Amino acid sequence: MDLGYGDYFQFLFALIFVLALIAVLAALARRYGLGYRTPSRGKAERRLSLVEVIPVDAKRRLALFRRDSVEYLVLMGATSDLLLEGAIPAPPENFQSALSNAATDDTGTETRS
Repeated sequence: MDLGYGDYFQFLFALIFVLALIAVLAALARRYGLGYRTPSRGKAERRLSLVEVIPVDAKRRLALFRRDSVEYLVLMGATSDLLLEGAIPAPPENFQSALSNAATDDTGTETRS
């Protein structure tokens, strides 16, 4: 049985057609919400964010979430998730206000070393 060049081109065109069909169907599924949800891009400031993730071992990791101006420390594992600490006040966003807050103690007076 001898395969000519026409058979190779027919196979190549069929392969390209199937790959293009998969790409179109995936784009349509994503467009109409059948895929995974993505956060809205129109909103400038999001209320919920993931600040940091640190692996503890192969199956568990620590995650720090921020909602509005409050942070939550969560231990996420293979079987369940555990809230370790909640209602942590979030640090200031800019560096200068963080320095000024660190330079003043609880009474409001500046401390210098």
